[in-house]
Amino acid sequence: MQEFIKVMKALSDPNRVRLLKMLQRRVMCVCEIQAVLGIAQPTVSKHLKLLEGAGLVSHRKEGLWVNYALTDGARSPYAASLLGNLRHWLDDAPEIQDLFKRSKNIRREDLCHTRH
Repeated sequence: MQEFIKVMKALSDPNRVRLLKMLQRRVMCVCEIQAVLGIAQPTVSKHLKLLEGAGLVSHRKEGLWVNYALTDGARSPYAASLLGNLRHWLDDAPEIQDLFKRSKNIRREDLCHTRH
């Protein structure tokens, strides 16, 4: 039951749901997520840590970038089920559509003023 509660708590925040919907579209770094959601970097990091702990998100370091992506849900059947369902949920919601539009033109190179 502990794993189920962890996944449900991770999905209980609107910004974490938005973050998961963005990661359905593409891998992103913290600065990209921060720019699209319009929230502070420490808050983004806190959300990502909670989502990782629930088995919904993973990260991989590539050079100076830390890239975040959805997991395949292998660690938890609850995470797998919810990630699978979330792919079909909320895409038509106006705020999610707006999120997709905003994220389309976000580029880490422009945000971080660094080329890697």
